[in-house]
Amino acid sequence: MSLPPAAPAHGALVAPDTPFWTPDWPAPAGVQALCTTRAGGVSAAPWDSLNLGTHVQDDPAHVAINRARLQAEVHRRGGGPLLFLNQVHGDRVVRLAAGAALPQGEAADGALSAQAGATLVMMVADCLPVLFTDTQGRRVAAAHAGWRGLAGGVLDATVAALIAPGADGPGLPASSVLAWLGPCIGPSAFEVGPEVREAFMRHHPAAASAFVPQAHGRWLADLPALARQRLAALGVSAVYGNDGTTPWCTYTQSALFFSHRRDSRRFGHTGRLAACIWRT
Repeated sequence: MSLPPAAPAHGALVAPDTPFWTPDWPAPAGVQALCTTRAGGVSAAPWDSLNLGTHVQDDPAHVAINRARLQAEVHRRGGGPLLFLNQVHGDRVVRLAAGAALPQGEAADGALSAQAGATLVMMVADCLPVLFTDTQGRRVAAAHAGWRGLAGGVLDATVAALIAPGADGPGLPASSVLAWLGPCIGPSAFEVGPEVREAFMRHHPAAASAFVPQAHGRWLADLPALARQRLAALGVSAVYGNDGTTPWCTYTQSALFFSHRRDSRRFGHTGRLAACIWRT
């Protein structure tokens, strides 16, 4: 069930006091997803207030309360236990076996599940979270796509796992995959060095269109555009969410989102948002 409409402030996606919001995409009825903002938690500045990261020097007791609030909201929407990974900017994808315990804290940047209830969580604070399902809602998946993971093939690995045959059933055509891109640092704020552009260009020359030259050999990079390019190359054409416009930008939308690049420079630390998906 979607949240009630909120009056956007200054072009924001939702009102700044909205802690949980629902992706706008045509996921099947048995698939649920949500994304958090920085509102609705108990952490003090600079983690204020719904920080979900345990690795950012926040008070562990505050993080535990914040995670409990997220878990309660997921339960309210028909989901089950939250799966938190140790995200390492790689391309490993964890595939949940039916009836198996959740592999909490495993080093991976993607997760796949056909289990009802198991809730996949990707935490971000400038990187791009990507949620997946198929048109029949047989499986759900999630990926953490910072520039290293995106250049290194995390979306390729996640889509490959999603469409491959497994114990939960036969394979799926890539054309049946739906993807939703969450908030990330936007193309007007993500300035990178030439090594980042080269990492993409090495394997995907078309990535050149997602980089705008700046002074001193620097570039502005468009993460959502790079993700859409990779998904299109993988045969995934039904892509929703982040279109690279300002309301989706974690760096500029400070009332809504944490941003590692913005807040760490000023405060030394920042919190983490979460994008979650599950089958009911």
